[in-house]
Amino acid sequence: MLVAAAVCPCPPLLVPEVASGAAPELDGLRAACDDALRDVLAARPDLIVAVGPADGPDRTGYPQGAPGTFRTFGVPLDVSLGRAEPDADAPGPSLPVSLAVGAWLLDRAGWTGPVRGLSAGSDRDRRANHGDGARTAASADRVALLVLGDGSARRSLKAPGYLDERAERVDADLARALGRTDDGTFLPSLDADLARDLMISGRSPWQVLDGAADGARLSGRLLYEAAPYGVGYFVASWS
Repeated sequence: MLVAAAVCPCPPLLVPEVASGAAPELDGLRAACDDALRDVLAARPDLIVAVGPADGPDRTGYPQGAPGTFRTFGVPLDVSLGRAEPDADAPGPSLPVSLAVGAWLLDRAGWTGPVRGLSAGSDRDRRANHGDGARTAASADRVALLVLGDGSARRSLKAPGYLDERAERVDADLARALGRTDDGTFLPSLDADLARDLMISGRSPWQVLDGAADGARLSGRLLYEAAPYGVGYFVASWS
């Protein structure tokens, strides 16, 4: 059963070593992520599952101890998704960047309990994402999610995807849905074509969350909403 969730963005710049001299610019975002994860830990989950975006139509699971790195950004920093069990097999494939950021956030929050990772492809349909969420919620008595993904990367002229006039309105709808201040219908209805046009990476992970939360009666709090660098970032806590 899902007992809590933290929704966080996953730009590598969230990691101060990657951001370097620009690190203070995202201090408020980091603090909001810390708050959301404190709420998750306060719910005393038996298992935390980090869910992040990936390219394509597939899903990939990652075991506890799966390795990740930020060396591709010129930073000698490695992470892992919790500590591998002493008798565990080889940890398998490396984490995508989104889940490496998630591993860094969980370590920063002090989580030492069971953890797994799941990457959800950007082209995966709503029903498949919803099913992944339902199965994840049923995988332990008390499950919490760390759900990673960004809003539109087309919020300004200097944004990675340049300006799209639709981006601000769509991100506003996402903020309301992630804060659970509307009827919650926008997360499952966000289609892959629109998300691709607006460069929204969080669509599939958020739909996994929607499936996991079905019937859980969790309330939500939107802790952060802004578009630094022209990219929509949201932080929310569900408990």
